[in-house]
Parts: sequence; C-alpha cells; structure tokens
Amino acid sequence: MYKRMVLLIVLLTAVACQQQPTATNPLPTAPTGVVPTSEPTAVVEPTPSAVPIPAYLNPELPTAARVEDLLGRMTLEEKIGQMTLVEKNSIQPTAVTTYYIGGILSGGGGYPHDGNTPERWAAMVDSYQEAALATPLGIPIIYGVDAVHGHNNLKNATIFPHNIGLGATRNPELLRQIGQITAVETRATGIPWNYAPVIAVPQDIRWGRTYEAFSENSDLVSELGVALMQGLQGEDLATSTAVLATPKHYIGDGGTAWGTSTTEDYRLDQGDMQVDEATLRALHLPPYQAAIDAGAQSIMVSFSSWNGTKMHAQKFLLHDVLKGELGFTGFLVSDWQAIDQISPNYYNAVVTSINAGVDMNMVPYDYLRFINTMRTAVENGDITTARIDDAVRRILTAKFDLGLFENPYADTTNIGLIGSAEHRALAQEAVSQSLVLLQNENGTLPLPKDARIFVAGPFADDIGVQSGGWTIEWQGKPGNITEGTTILEAIEATAVGEVQFNRFGRFENFDPPADVGIVVLGELPYAEGHGDAADLSLSASDVELIRRVGEHADKVVVILLSGRPLIITDALPLADAWVAAWLPGSEGQGVADNLFGNHPFTGTLPYTWPASMAQLPLGAGGEPLFPFGYGLTTDN
Repeated sequence: MYKRMVLLIVLLTAVACQQQPTATNPLPTAPTGVVPTSEPTAVVEPTPSAVPIPAYLNPELPTAARVEDLLGRMTLEEKIGQMTLVEKNSIQPTAVTTYYIGGILSGGGGYPHDGNTPERWAAMVDSYQEAALATPLGIPIIYGVDAVHGHNNLKNATIFPHNIGLGATRNPELLRQIGQITAVETRATGIPWNYAPVIAVPQDIRWGRTYEAFSENSDLVSELGVALMQGLQGEDLATSTAVLATPKHYIGDGGTAWGTSTTEDYRLDQGDMQVDEATLRALHLPPYQAAIDAGAQSIMVSFSSWNGTKMHAQKFLLHDVLKGELGFTGFLVSDWQAIDQISPNYYNAVVTSINAGVDMNMVPYDYLRFINTMRTAVENGDITTARIDDAVRRILTAKFDLGLFENPYADTTNIGLIGSAEHRALAQEAVSQSLVLLQNENGTLPLPKDARIFVAGPFADDIGVQSGGWTIEWQGKPGNITEGTTILEAIEATAVGEVQFNRFGRFENFDPPADVGIVVLGELPYAEGHGDAADLSLSASDVELIRRVGEHADKVVVILLSGRPLIITDALPLADAWVAAWLPGSEGQGVADNLFGNHPFTGTLPYTWPASMAQLPLGAGGEPLFPFGYGLTTDN
C-alpha cells in the first residue's frame, strides 16, 4: 500500500509539472505544510486540492474517458513506445523507462535467469513494471507469456493436456475450469496477459502445431476456444484470478499447403494458405467471430500467408474483416518478429503492417530499430497520427480493464495455489477425459488391479515427453523437467499386483509371462515448425518393441503419446488395446485411472485418424483408420 501511495504522489507531481499555466488552468500550488528551511523536515503528502487528480488516474471514471484523457497527454514517442513489445532477454528495465515501452514478454523458456520459481517470476515482472511507472505519465507495462497448457514456462506449475487432448473431451465446462486455474497460477507470478488459446482449425496433421489446436472441426474449436478464453478472463479482468486471453493466430493456421513455408526447414508452419475466400470464411473465421462475441480484447496475427500475402500485411482481413465486419475493438499483436517477413525493406514492412491493422509489434530483439522507423514513418506521413492513436487507444483500454493502473505490481496472494493438489486433481480429471480408446480386443481394458504387468517403452517414465513442447522450454525436453506423475509411477501406484519395468522390453529373465504388457511410445517433444513431419509412421524400433513385449505377455496395451494421430495401421494387430493419450501433461495418474477402470473412457477423436500418409491433408480421400468423433468405451 505504501509503495502504491508513493507512486501516486510521484505521478501526480509529474503530471502537474507537465501542465502549462493558463488563465483557466493555473499551475497547482505547492503542497501546504512544507516550510523552506535548511533543517530536515517531515514529508507532508500532497492534499487532493494541491494536485488535481488527472482523469486517467481516477478509477471512478469510465475506461473510455480515462483512455481519452491519457491519450491527450501523450507525446508521439510515448505512443510509439506503447506499440512496442519486447522480449525480456533483450532489454533492461532502464530502457523501458527511456523509451516508454508498452509491453514485455517471455518467449518459450523465458523464465528468470536467477531461478524458475514463482517468487523470481514476480520479482522479474515487477522490475520492468517499476521502470515503466517511472516514466512521466506512469503508464504500466503489460507482461505476456505463452501459458498454452497451464503456466507451462514455470517449473512445478500444473501442466494440463495440450489442446488436442482437451478437444477429445468435448467438455466446455472442464475447459473453463482449466482456464481459471491457468489464470490463477499465471497472475500469481505477476503476469496479466496470456497468448492463448490457439483457435486454429488444422487441416493437415503433419503441421507441428496440430496439438495446440482443439480440432479439425470449426464448431468444436469455437465452442472449446470460447470456454477456455472465458475461464482465463473470468468475470472481471482486474481481479487477481484473471488474465487477458489472446486467441491466435489470425487466420488460417493449419490450413497452409505443404512445402510453402520459407522459414528455416519448416514445411507447413508459417506457410501459405491457398484457399478461396469462401473456404476461409466457412472454415477458419467462425472461431474468431465466436471469440470476439465472447469478449476477446487481444488477438495475435498469424505468421502464415493467404494466397501469397503475409497475414501481417492483409489490410482486408485485419482491418476490414476483423475490426470492421466482426466488430473487434481490442488490439492486434504481431507474432515473434513476424512483421519483418513482409518485406526485406524494413521501413516498408513496418508501414504496411501498421496500416493493415497491427497495433502492437512483438520486437524480440531490435526494438530501437522499430521505434525509430515508426517515428520516421509518421514524420513522412506514411503512418498517420490517427492510426497511431487508434492503436494506442486499443492497447490502453486493455490495460485499464486489467486494473494495471490501480494494481500494477504482482499480487502474490495465490502463489501457494501453484501446482497445488486441488489444481493437479483437475488436470488428472482432464487427462482421464482426454484419452481415446482406439481398440479393445478380448476385453483387455479395464485391467484387473492384481494383474502381473510388464511396462516397456522409453516414454513410460518421462514427464517431459508426456508434457510435450511448450513445457519449461520452447521445444520441450525429455526427462524430469518439472513436478508431476509419470505413467509408470501412476501404474505402480494403482496396481496391487507385480509391476516390472524395462524400457527396452527385455523381459526374457522374468517368468512366468505377464498377464498384460503395456508399451508406451510416441513422439519426442517439439514445437512449431520444428515439428512439421513428412512421415507420421511408427518407427521400426517401435513396432519391434510391441512385438517383443507381446512375446512375454498374454495381452498387450499400447499407449501413444503424440501431438497428432500417427500412422499405426500395420501395427494395430500386434496389440489387443490401443489408447491415444495425446500429450497429457504432468498428471499421468489420469492414464492409470482409465487403464484400471477408476474412470471410464469417454474421449472421442478431435481429428480424423488416417490409415496412411496418402490421406493427408485431411480429406485427401480413402477410408480413414478411425473417423472423426470415434472413441470406444470399456463396454464395447
């Protein structure tokens, strides 16, 4: 409270000093009770009559009035600063003050250098906030992260299943609760802005971001995307249990053509969506309309192109359709250095994107280049002050609605809830609901708890693999990277019979054979274009592992950990039961709950499961191995 009081005094004094004396608006008088003397005197706080409160600092006024008052006080440099979003490793807090920076972000893996703990996160965010509040107008920064399946950059946070698994639940109420918990854990570390949810409608599961999307079906994406967003934002953004959501990436993610990407060795990610306008509107646009109708105030623009033109340059889609036709009144934020891709001429790239409708530019590295380019563009008349004011007005509105002017610093009240048993219990329930039973021959599942069980596979005891990409690090990482329960640990905790584990399936020295062999296999972690894959088939070693375990077990269960359907057609007869577990996150106990009958299988496929690579992209023809919406129960 004392810190905020001092801050208000400083702001009021600074604003007062900026005012010019006129006949109707004389300079405020000096605070009463302060007598000039060479001796130390007690500090007397200014009285309300001494320094009038500017309208933008008055929480009793409507947001729109506060925004207009603040906008009228800002210089061009301050406005451009608000449009600048910088990655935290590229800027020191002092530069936030100097250049009036409006936003700071942590990219994937962007945790504090001095410790990945909630306390260090809060301290880091506050250090940038303190610098922002030291500017003449004291405009707070907005700090953002990709909390795409829980506060996934924070070690020991609750890690939920990735969106592909949540799509299999078809349970919007569950997703609202997941959004609420994610918001609580994220905001407790001082972060009010989340770059989630992904509301793409992927049509080619070779895409490395397939698991970030709920489904190939627009209606399901719309329903679940809105539910998660509402959970994140709550009833009041200004509370300590809410964050600003950011539906992304507008528009056409997952709809790009194979081989059209020009980024690194990517094939689909950041590629070109080669469809007509009718298809774009019918397939990819509905989730954004639903999100806007539900209160979206921030949307991130896609790296992708539409018929050869980068989305960040698409004035028709950004300004005319999104802000005009769909009525989006929030602000558009660019993706990571995405404006640069518009043109090799940086000046032209900036002018094109800002005039197209991008309001805040994510400049992970050279923010001074962007600031100087913006100033030059305004001076040249290539970007109008009206366009600048429109962008800043949108950004400031979100900051006011988040309550950042009244409560700019981290509220750590809920730090004790991060990774709590209550939160993990919901994640465990989400895992159970996300599992899709693909095959269950010979009544294999549920397993009797007293069965003799052999467990094999390199991923059975790996919290990093089961969590996937966007977990602690951008690309994710195998190993014991965060707190949680592996699938092996969950099986051992649930079964009452003998459980033996050998990652290579070497059970020759164990006699008699097992009642059941469980094989856990799938994909190593990846994120974005690094996960683009020309072949989704199981490896020869995976198939051999299933065969090997089958030689030492009466029945075999395969658990697939993957960010998308894999090609398993030829291997299907080698096991009695197959379970698509997707990327379940930190709570592997949810897998064991279904295996042993503590929870029924209720998940259904959010994507069509192809029988071969020839059936990709989706709809390429032929009978799929399993259709969209397929899922067995243990009664089948």
